[in-house]
Amino acid sequence: MKKTLGILGVLVVLGFFLYNFFVGFYNTAIEYREDAKTAWSNVESAYQRRADLIPNLVNTVKGYASHEKETLEAVIKARSQATQVKIDPTNMTPEQMAQFQQAQQGLSGALSRLLVTVEKYPDLKADKHFLELQSQLEGTENRIKVERDRYNKAVNTYDKYIQKFPGNMLASMFGFKEMARFQSDKGAEKAPKVEF
Repeated sequence: MKKTLGILGVLVVLGFFLYNFFVGFYNTAIEYREDAKTAWSNVESAYQRRADLIPNLVNTVKGYASHEKETLEAVIKARSQATQVKIDPTNMTPEQMAQFQQAQQGLSGALSRLLVTVEKYPDLKADKHFLELQSQLEGTENRIKVERDRYNKAVNTYDKYIQKFPGNMLASMFGFKEMARFQSDKGAEKAPKVEF
């Protein structure tokens, strides 16, 4: 009888340990994944702020440079394309991330061309409203970078957690998958050529 109670006691303790191990892994993985999803929401919010500033910027430039119609239309089109790309961070693939980044790069390029065009108009460059919008846009670009870095950090924490042994076995059992990260733009590894 004592031997049976001893074995039963060991099994109860072992069962309790295994239960805590599985529950602990699962809950921590959920916490890290949700942190990464929140970080992704912050990335989208920063990009949305940029998209929201663009109509005001375009309208301000339009008042001074109405004959730059092609440049203004390119910005509006790029903004539309960038805001149409929606991603579910829990099922994000590297391909979806690349598509999102490509749309955002298109908008960044169109904005750059618009700001180069502005150089031709000294009155516009001195306009208080334009200067304020340009300052907000620069601040938003900084926010985007910060939020992208925070997202990558949260994804890194989650991915490391589900890849370490023995969590990697439990991760596949519970359906946890790696999340995609932001990567540098193509060509960013090459330093730009500067000539004077």
